[in-house]
Amino acid sequence: QVQLVESGGGLVQPGGSLRLSCTVSGRSFEDNAMAWFRQAPGKEREFVAGASWSGAITALADSVKGRFTISKENTRKILYLQLNELTVDDTAVYYCAASKYRNYVARSVAEYDDWGRGIQVTVSS
Repeated sequence: QVQLVESGGGLVQPGGSLRLSCTVSGRSFEDNAMAWFRQAPGKEREFVAGASWSGAITALADSVKGRFTISKENTRKILYLQLNELTVDDTAVYYCAASKYRNYVARSVAEYDDWGRGIQVTVSS
């Protein structure tokens, strides 16, 4: 059974930081590109950050460049997203996703095969 489980979310003040983790079981991790998406209330799910199978190729949405960092630890099958300088606009449910690609970091929801249930990140004073 494929499972992607996110952790590390919560409530944080503007300007604060969080680190999200996604652990994967039941499917290949080290051979596949993975990504983080997010969905705010009333909005569509959007790409946040992605990494190729080795983590050497990464992509970030323009809205998070310079603030968020994605990394992939293949030995432990964990995908991370470091969120810094958070703003209220970053409030959303964050999802971990795995694709069938190796080096291609897709930005479309449709390109990802497996998803976690999501975790809430709330930025508020």
